[in-house]
Amino acid sequence: MTTGRRPYSRHLSDLLREQTAAAPDRPVVIAGDRTLTYAELDAVVDGLAAGLAGLGLGPGGTLGLLCTNRWEWVATALAAMRLGATVATFNTFAKAWDLDYMLGHSEVEILVLLDGYKARDYLETLSELVPELGTQALPTERFPRLREVVVIGDRVPEGAIGFSSLQADGAPPAPPVGSAADDAFVLYTSGSSARPKAVPLQQYGVVENGFAIGERMGLTDADRVWVSIPLFWAYGATNALPATLTHGGALVLQESFEPGEALDLIEAHGATAAYTLPNITGALLGHPDFAPQRTQTLERGLTLGPPAELRRTAEVLGITAISNIYGGTETYGNCCVTPSTWPLERRAECQGPPLPGVSLRVLGEDGSELPPGEVGELHVRGYITRGYRNDTSGAGAAFGEDGWFRTGDLAHLDAEGCVHFAARATEMIKTGGINVAPREVEEFLALRDDVADVAVIGAPDERMGEVVVAFVVPVAGTAPTAEELRAFCKERIAMFKVPARVHVVGDLPKTDTGKLARRELLERDVAREEIS
Repeated sequence: MTTGRRPYSRHLSDLLREQTAAAPDRPVVIAGDRTLTYAELDAVVDGLAAGLAGLGLGPGGTLGLLCTNRWEWVATALAAMRLGATVATFNTFAKAWDLDYMLGHSEVEILVLLDGYKARDYLETLSELVPELGTQALPTERFPRLREVVVIGDRVPEGAIGFSSLQADGAPPAPPVGSAADDAFVLYTSGSSARPKAVPLQQYGVVENGFAIGERMGLTDADRVWVSIPLFWAYGATNALPATLTHGGALVLQESFEPGEALDLIEAHGATAAYTLPNITGALLGHPDFAPQRTQTLERGLTLGPPAELRRTAEVLGITAISNIYGGTETYGNCCVTPSTWPLERRAECQGPPLPGVSLRVLGEDGSELPPGEVGELHVRGYITRGYRNDTSGAGAAFGEDGWFRTGDLAHLDAEGCVHFAARATEMIKTGGINVAPREVEEFLALRDDVADVAVIGAPDERMGEVVVAFVVPVAGTAPTAEELRAFCKERIAMFKVPARVHVVGDLPKTDTGKLARRELLERDVAREEIS
């Protein structure tokens, strides 16, 4: 068992080869009934790279990936990177409204998608957007860059390629064509703009920051890291994946979080580390089959939240060396992590010092740097994205010419330089750990002919942190119901964006300057909930 050996590779695909050379027979991915060793995964990646190269993917290209937490997600991403291409990860909760934007905005050349998962039919969603598939050759006018569609699963429509036929068994190792400066991923994250922002993250930053995260966690090559949080998030793609690979450990993938199945996986595979969130921890502890011995192998991991949440994760769930975190997609996921060796109370009271290579500062409203203990806007420098891809929203103004990124979060630093998160300075809603931009949901509801005005806010929720709440003013002479409006959302947008509550109202409160009075809306929501 080893820890702390910094890999020399600064590219995820090269890192796989490096770890394969060091320990070819060590497990790296455990997913469903399949376990892949480092050597087996490396061979699969070579085969997929050969197949993707045959489809024209190469340096500077972009592959779109819409897949749940399966071994195919990991292998496909690494294969694209082995060719010098970038991977745009798509949210598996996405529906036609969401996918339409991401497919076009990302300019992917090849889309690899799962045919479906449980009630989600990704092929049906794709057929809404690309009805020409199977009747005419790609690309289409709607998606002029999309040339090929590869389907994981048994339902492969005309015009698409089956994932199993893409793999070239016994393919010779692909020559290294990638660079540490390449974009590894483009991740989509909600922000103050109406549409998700595309965040490119470079190979060297993913590997170096991921290694630092694993060091703070205390990961070793003996660890089996349970991952139920989606791989398409920064928390998965640029945290769990590189933290595990840089330390030679194994990923125990859960295709999508369900607490009973999670308990089975943790117990069956002896998972030793976990990437969790407050709602995930709560669901595990609240499941009728939970018992402390079922999670007794879990020793370390990451979560976020107030002190009580860290204590609950450590003392009730049993992850005694749990670390607290702070970060965002723009900062390669986590930029602050509490060392797992710190006393629990210290880990619980702050989100940790910055990771190596990261600098922090807190500025007041006048732009002056504030001393320890004073709350202001947190700025981060170091491992941050170069800027948003294909940005037309003006959101790039958050990146200063001096290298500092304005997070939009309010926090203070203590005397040791640790972050103490206070609140979000923006109107962003964070529900179950996922960012939702109010404006995006507002614009979607406004598509209805019977909606005259709409406002969306986040309301506190014990289980989810926050939930989405919509206030809708109907067009005169119409009477849409809350149930109809929620059903409209459920049909077309990702479930985490669907309002938990919809209030049909006569007007929206405004301030003296004509701005929406969001605080009053929150008070109205609280009052209505108390009445109900």
